[in-house]
Amino acid sequence: MASTDSRTKAVISSKTKEDHPPIFKVILHNDDYTTMEFVVEILVNVFGKSLEKATQIMLNVHNKGKAVCGIYPREIAETKVETVHHLAGSRGFPLKSTMEKE
Repeated sequence: MASTDSRTKAVISSKTKEDHPPIFKVILHNDDYTTMEFVVEILVNVFGKSLEKATQIMLNVHNKGKAVCGIYPREIAETKVETVHHLAGSRGFPLKSTMEKE
């Protein structure tokens, strides 16, 4: 009976993973031109971070070269990346955002 329960749990666990869409990390990359203030603005307005959390992430981008801003399903992650590029471009900043499968 225990072996049946184990198999059932494995099937349920496998099925649950298949039911969820893949998720993606959205990453901001450091550059020498985008201001720290603009990165914080992006993190607050696009990613919904608090000012404190946005500042912490911005410092990670600045000091480590990149940082994860959020984890989302594919379509939302793609929209976040596009929004970052659009807003950065409209302000004349080369801020780069990418996404990676989680």
